[in-house]
Amino acid sequence: MKKKKTLLNCIFVLICFVLTLHYVFKDQNLTQVFGYVRQARSGYWLAGVALVIAFILSESVIIWYMMRSLKQTVRLDHCFLYSFVGFFFSLVTPSATGGQPVQILFMKKDKLPIHLSTLVLLIVTITYKLVLVIIGALVLIIRPAQIMNFLRPAMAWIWLGIFLNVICISAMLALVFCPQMAKRLVMGCFRLLKRFVSERKIAVLERKLERSMESYGKASMYFAANKRVIFNVLAITFLQRIFLFSITYLVLLSFGVRHISMLEIVILQAMISMAVDMLPLPGGMGISEHLFQMIFLPVCGVVLTMPAMIVSRGISFYTQLLISAVFTAAAYFIIFRGKEE
Repeated sequence: MKKKKTLLNCIFVLICFVLTLHYVFKDQNLTQVFGYVRQARSGYWLAGVALVIAFILSESVIIWYMMRSLKQTVRLDHCFLYSFVGFFFSLVTPSATGGQPVQILFMKKDKLPIHLSTLVLLIVTITYKLVLVIIGALVLIIRPAQIMNFLRPAMAWIWLGIFLNVICISAMLALVFCPQMAKRLVMGCFRLLKRFVSERKIAVLERKLERSMESYGKASMYFAANKRVIFNVLAITFLQRIFLFSITYLVLLSFGVRHISMLEIVILQAMISMAVDMLPLPGGMGISEHLFQMIFLPVCGVVLTMPAMIVSRGISFYTQLLISAVFTAAAYFIIFRGKEE
């Protein structure tokens, strides 16, 4: 069943990739487009790749920090691997749903309690999405004239993104800071499971589950009482997001586009990310390219929009996917195979 699901996911990603290529390159003069790409100053792209790595490793620092605050012994280098694994599976699954479950498997192999790993990763996801909502809300409240002019063609997608992210964040906040609700949900699912599993096995599992939910509740109360930990995580997440969104700024510099500030480009890229974050497409493939072309057309002009989009997405998504894939394979051999030997 798992192999079949993996195969279907791979087919879905491949279909999305082919359709994205068709959309991006149809009616384009490829010789001209790649001519502009070759003329760009590629040194800026290497800095962009460094930002991709910094973006991924920022999550590792958050996981390490939160686990240490819960008195868990965790290796920072293994936290690096958890993050690469999480981003790889998030990039290849719809709405980035595959990352956290696989991360929990790797963390379990390192003997980290599942209930604490789940709680920590929930908070990581909440802050990751909350940064986008905060930026989006500030833009829509302050309404800076130039930014709003650039965003006007994509406003429907932006409002949809805010709506979906707020719903998702609200649901996850309830699970994190209302442990009794989380317990009722988990135990309700467990009661359904009892109908299909023998009484002896279920009794042992029920005692373990009860203890885990008690520990989950204590950890939840710890984070609720220690708001400074959450604030620090949110601050690191803001920096993490800026790393990724700044890649577009470096790409535009490589093409000689200097009439727009880094802050404006970071905000525009953040709004694109918010619009596509909850859509059921792996890595926002297709729609991210579409929104980039709509929003950055007045910034780059007709000639440079397509080359800038190809390089920006190539670094921020496809390079991130490739690096994460390499380290995911390494994580499997270091964490899984290493424990078996």
